[in-house]
Amino acid sequence: MTTALNRASAPTAPGDELLTQTRAAVETISSLVDTATRRVREAVSKGGKISSELVDREQRATHGLAWLATYGEALRQLDAYQLRLREQGRHGEIEELIVRLGFAEYLAQIFGGIPMNQGEFVRLGDLGLSAAEIAAARTPAIEQLMAEGNTPAVRARLAELIRHQASRSTFGDSGLDATLEQIRGEMRRFAEDKVVPYAHEWHLRNDYIPLEVIAQMAELGVFGLTIPEEYGGLGLGKESMCVVSEELSRAYIGVGSLGTRSEIAGELILCGGTEEQKQKWLPLIASGEILPTAVFTEPNTGSDLASLRTRAVLDGDVWKISGNKTWITHPVRADIMTLLARTNPEEPGYKGLSMFIAEKPRGTDEDPFPAEGMSGGEIEVLGYRGMKEYEIAFDGFEVKAENLLGGETGQGFKQLMQTFEGARIQTAARALGVAQAALDLGLRYAEERVQFGKALINFPRVSDKLALITAELMIARQLTYFSAWEKDSGRRCDLEAGMAKLLGARVAWAAADNALQIHGGNGFALEYQISRVLCDARILNIFEGAAEIQAQVIARRLLESRALD
Repeated sequence: MTTALNRASAPTAPGDELLTQTRAAVETISSLVDTATRRVREAVSKGGKISSELVDREQRATHGLAWLATYGEALRQLDAYQLRLREQGRHGEIEELIVRLGFAEYLAQIFGGIPMNQGEFVRLGDLGLSAAEIAAARTPAIEQLMAEGNTPAVRARLAELIRHQASRSTFGDSGLDATLEQIRGEMRRFAEDKVVPYAHEWHLRNDYIPLEVIAQMAELGVFGLTIPEEYGGLGLGKESMCVVSEELSRAYIGVGSLGTRSEIAGELILCGGTEEQKQKWLPLIASGEILPTAVFTEPNTGSDLASLRTRAVLDGDVWKISGNKTWITHPVRADIMTLLARTNPEEPGYKGLSMFIAEKPRGTDEDPFPAEGMSGGEIEVLGYRGMKEYEIAFDGFEVKAENLLGGETGQGFKQLMQTFEGARIQTAARALGVAQAALDLGLRYAEERVQFGKALINFPRVSDKLALITAELMIARQLTYFSAWEKDSGRRCDLEAGMAKLLGARVAWAAADNALQIHGGNGFALEYQISRVLCDARILNIFEGAAEIQAQVIARRLLESRALD
């Protein structure tokens, strides 16, 4: 398996049994992934080349390979995390228990069955591995980690530690430096003051996030985090974006997702725009003076962007757009749309697509689209509220010719692809925030709710849930931070970003589901915040590439990389 460089690659400390075991386990699982990749490649190859037809037919194996590789990389980053903390003198009991429990649980799932979702488990035999190969991979180090890391005593102690942790910023040291933790603290203070007390009512009433809150976010620099200083932004990296997205989404995913629109638009213009377009639009996005939205998806296409049918026809000094778009987030209050349309109907697939910076006036609920050639209707949704989703119809909607991104047609898909890494990292970070919110709510309820004469947290099935959420959340967090660090280091990280998104989304859903279970019947009541968090968590497995699409993309990358070895 081709893996990215580790931030921590120093040898394990002499005499430290846990470090020795985890490092050995990581290398064993890496070899197992290599073997599985070869087996799956053999099953999906025809004439020495990977066959798309066979990849689709063997989806259980290909998607299962993606999950196995994701687990392998997740454990690698959990191991790197503990080593960094030890080297910095920041590794305490809670961090050690998280590592022990995390390794034990994920290793047990690798050998027993990895849940791709609630009802689908992939097992090593599905990937073409023989019983002898599987048995050989269960080394003494792995057996000991599984036997000693997920015990009632470990789970109970971890639950006790998170219950009494002085600062509940994150449960366990995040592993980030002081500057990033300072950013986290600033965002958390803002969120607790301006978002948390009101978020649930916004959700229940399906209200927009107030413009005053958006203005305050702009003042904090949320919309210009990663835009270079020369264009009015803060010039920070993707790791800072992760921290901000995580903390804001912890308060309310709608607020955390507001920055996504600016992140996507900013990166599209920065990577694909002309210098004139950068000078004009990036400072306005960074300041929050204009709000962007992404207009890509069409009815009946979903993730199949090559099938887009919305047309753009040049007529003098304007492009006239006609067609339908759907699942467009926050379009009514947006000032610009990054809009993907087909400019050359003769070019098949992706080649005929172009990207536009389409200006529009802000609308209201009463008059959502006060622009000629543009209309739409709201899509009512279970969660992910605060910005509202719409279907939009364009009929001769005009876009200035100068607003063709990059000034060249046929570059739209390529320009969009340049944003995928950042978008998936950001989505993974939002998943961390939602999972942390679920853990916060589950822990608080377990401490406060008394049954049979004692608080719920004193029952092992309750404290076990909280401990496992804590460990799995830290695993997803380290994988997400690593993908962001890779991006900031200028390395290709589509594989790691995809893995972070794939795992983070499942972790968020599991955390929300388990936290609601802790609430019992009250969790099913709309008045309890966990009901909102559950609905919000569910979307993470769907947007920015559904879990199945994400697994497919990861698998293709693994198989192609192995083909080059």
